[in-house]
Amino acid sequence: MAKTKRGRILWSLPSRGRGTCPVCSTKRIKLLYSRAKSDGTTIKVCKRCIPAAQPRVDAAIPAL
Repeated sequence: MAKTKRGRILWSLPSRGRGTCPVCSTKRIKLLYSRAKSDGTTIKVCKRCIPAAQPRVDAAIPAL
């Protein structure tokens, strides 16, 4: 894979894929990973919150 293509998809995402993580409230972090809540909805979380406990993910309020 050419190095010029790495991360190119981020340019098409709003704010280059960055925002505030709804689980840990870290600002200006990449939100690239999806986690499912117990009610069936999905939210985007940061890399550090992928292994977060399910009750913590359920308590998260997704950013608008």
